[in-house]
Amino acid sequence: QVQLVESGGGLVQAGDSLRLSCTASGRTFRRYTMGWFRQAPGKERDFVAAISWVSGSTDYADSVKGRFTISRDNAKNTLYLQMNSLKPEDTAVYYCAATSRSYATNQDIYDYWGQGTQVTVSS
Repeated sequence: QVQLVESGGGLVQAGDSLRLSCTASGRTFRRYTMGWFRQAPGKERDFVAAISWVSGSTDYADSVKGRFTISRDNAKNTLYLQMNSLKPEDTAVYYCAATSRSYATNQDIYDYWGQGTQVTVSS
């Protein structure tokens, strides 16, 4: 069982940066592939980024490549999402998620979810 708590969301202007954090409970955080997903108003939840617990490899949605960076600190049981050059279309509730699979970008594969943190980007 893993419990996830996101933080770091807020209201920013276009072009600004934010860093989201996701703190996990439990001693096996290092054995979970972690992902970030987001859901904009009236839209489905979409994949943003993922980081494998096996290889440390990362993957990003095309819409955030070059602007967002996913990372993890296993010693702190914390996942991060550094978001730069934010755009109004990045406005969404951001969720972190965990799966024991070696790698996954499909949200259906993820077993544990946080409650989400709101990111609002004004133009």
